[in-house]
Amino acid sequence: MGESLLPACMEILDLLDASEVVAEAGFQRKPGAYMDWKGEQWSLDFGELSGNFCSSYQVPRAEFDHILLKHSQNQGALVHQGVSVRELLFEGDRPVSAVCAFASAEAGTAEAEMRIDFDYLIDASGRSGLMSTRYLKNRRFHQSFQNVAIWGYWSGAMRPEAVSEGAIAVSSIPQGWLWYIPFSDGRTSLGVVIHKDRFQALRKTKSMPEIYADVLQESSLFQEIVARGELTSELRVEQDYSYQADRFAGPGYFLAGDSACFLDPLLSTGVHLAMYSSMLAAAGIASLIRGEVTETETAGWYDESYRGAFLRFMVFISAFYETQSRGKLGFYKQAEEISLFDADPTNLRRAFLNTVSGMEDIASAEQTTAHLMGEMSRRIRENLDLRADKSVLREAREKDLTKSSAKFFDSIEGLSCLSECGAVEGFYVRVRPRLGLARTVSRQPVFAEPQLAMA
Repeated sequence: MGESLLPACMEILDLLDASEVVAEAGFQRKPGAYMDWKGEQWSLDFGELSGNFCSSYQVPRAEFDHILLKHSQNQGALVHQGVSVRELLFEGDRPVSAVCAFASAEAGTAEAEMRIDFDYLIDASGRSGLMSTRYLKNRRFHQSFQNVAIWGYWSGAMRPEAVSEGAIAVSSIPQGWLWYIPFSDGRTSLGVVIHKDRFQALRKTKSMPEIYADVLQESSLFQEIVARGELTSELRVEQDYSYQADRFAGPGYFLAGDSACFLDPLLSTGVHLAMYSSMLAAAGIASLIRGEVTETETAGWYDESYRGAFLRFMVFISAFYETQSRGKLGFYKQAEEISLFDADPTNLRRAFLNTVSGMEDIASAEQTTAHLMGEMSRRIRENLDLRADKSVLREAREKDLTKSSAKFFDSIEGLSCLSECGAVEGFYVRVRPRLGLARTVSRQPVFAEPQLAMA
């Protein structure tokens, strides 16, 4: 999964100098989203509120990932394909080598092995999570968002008139939700997300194709979409349990993307969090190599920065479900009545970090988290009310009433790590004159740390 990109991904592509090669691929432009949720319908247009990027892309992942791989190779990265990591070797708690297997012409059909030594490891092994599951054994699963996703690719699927060309469409059903993602080649990705308990009950009497076809019919919007379409691929199934590792970084290693944490895919956060965490790791390692920061500082900064982004989305999704619910929404618990505390969006990080697990824990967390949930719910309702009535939106824009809302959502979905006001543990990412970490004035070291000479 992860075919629908958020606008913040475009900024990271710019930093990678990869925007042009991605644009040349001809991916479907994504202007926003259409929501059919609990009997209410509205469009989300990325261009309606302020932001640096007003669109993103719908991308077949194999093509998108291959473009980025080739781009990194063209920038000088040494790329090995068809290689699997069999074992990591450690010096104390620090990984220092990997034993890898690869197909060798000399070995015939057998696999040969080689050992790679390294200074720093970025674990991008996805949900298999090599470091977290095999060595650190520190992955914790949440009780919320225990879903099963089933999806396939269609030809001839109809785009409803209410859905803008290129937009993703999402529809709630009694015990889950559905997605529609159009591609530039005419194919459409259609997926169903249902709670594991319902999935397991259905599997007792129905095949996977039967479950998929029946659930798609639970939404009138998707009945229209599939009416004249044809499923042209095999179905894929993923168990997208929500989880996070206890630590995202340590001596010589960084957990990036799904190897560190995974979240319900409702808001298309997967690729964003993968690219965001990779940017954080790259900036941290660049400064480490130049001797500008210590490993302890970098690990602490990375862990809090990435965990903060993950938890912000977790609270955002939880608040979104509760804001849109009218009573019980299937397997999502109705939240307790929450405060409408008007918090400063630039100071929400601590409240986000207090949210260390799923919805059941949110209600019992400290008071700041209840305030945060109230603020999130209020902002979402306010934002959707503005977008639902375009004349009200125009009036609000003329009165600058949208700026506060935009600032709030930028603090969730944007790249706050690129400015000093978004500093974590006294550090933020700088991109000029070169990628790395910058210290806030209050965190400058008393004695300058030695720096490596640069050619």
